[in-house]
Amino acid sequence: MAALNEEQVMLRDMAREWADNESPIAAFRKLRDAGGGKGYDPEAWSAIGGMGWAGIVIPEEFGGSAFGYLSLGLVLEQLGRNLAATPLASTAVAASAIAMGSSDKARSEWLPRLASGEATATLAIDEGPGHDMKIAATVSGGKLSGTKKFVAEGDGADVFVVAAADGLYLVPKGEGVTVASRRMADSRSHAEVTFSDAPAEKLGDKALTQAVADRAAAVTAAEMLGMAESAFGQTLDYLKQRVQFGQVLSTFQALQHRMAKMLTELELMRSAVEGALEAIDAGRSDVDQAVSLAKAVANDTLRLVSREMVQLHGGVGMTDEFDAGLFLKRAAVLEAMWGNASYHRDRFGRLNGY
Repeated sequence: MAALNEEQVMLRDMAREWADNESPIAAFRKLRDAGGGKGYDPEAWSAIGGMGWAGIVIPEEFGGSAFGYLSLGLVLEQLGRNLAATPLASTAVAASAIAMGSSDKARSEWLPRLASGEATATLAIDEGPGHDMKIAATVSGGKLSGTKKFVAEGDGADVFVVAAADGLYLVPKGEGVTVASRRMADSRSHAEVTFSDAPAEKLGDKALTQAVADRAAAVTAAEMLGMAESAFGQTLDYLKQRVQFGQVLSTFQALQHRMAKMLTELELMRSAVEGALEAIDAGRSDVDQAVSLAKAVANDTLRLVSREMVQLHGGVGMTDEFDAGLFLKRAAVLEAMWGNASYHRDRFGRLNGY
């Protein structure tokens, strides 16, 4: 477990209190049932911007706090506990791409707006349902063309950070950009975005694209950590109060063993996820390895815990009225985003020379 400073403890506790009071799972249900729109509650996003969370990884000179990725992960973990639908992860990582890029114009124009929550941004890198970093989009004469099949929070984004074959580009929503909504199992925004000779400004080469993808995988793992802990906690509470055959379920040894296995895996997951976020903040040379380790472990652990949540709740766990199914569906989508467990295990092995 990472050693948090006083500011990070306050940030984590503040995020937890806000998520529990202002963005419970009921708020996500309401958003899901309403359908359409940007895929998030604009009022909640405005509140997040007002609290400064949108600027956690943005340099202070552009209106951010530069608290770093471990701090961002703490917030996303708390939001993940309640399945909060916000564009925070996508906007923060896209802002990082702009900050790390070579365009002073992009930094001065977009970072202050993203830090305040006035605008949202997202990454448009993968061109299929899987994450393989095979990019076909091209740029000619400053105009980008290509299609990105699954763009998280793409329905409401004001600007896109887009991967082309030769590097990373900034493309504002508007000329040459077509957004088509897509409904997936987790009821979140995963738009198909088509760029047709869209005006594009280069941010960096393919190395920047990979660095940004690693950051996206790390913050996704942080959200998954919050989901896994919430699913575990809800399941444990249920077993402690549900009576079957005259006994409380938590007294059955077989169920105790299953909960103990999940708790052990959760501790390993926290270490791996926080290790990846710390590696990014420290600028270590093994960020790629730390991220692949974290995402692989996060995928395996959340899959285990979300499925056990459904099974251990029995029949009620299969109903839409209960929350277990919502965790299972969101987990399935996040497992595929930025690389499934097999992809990251293979990458970790290759990076270590196997």
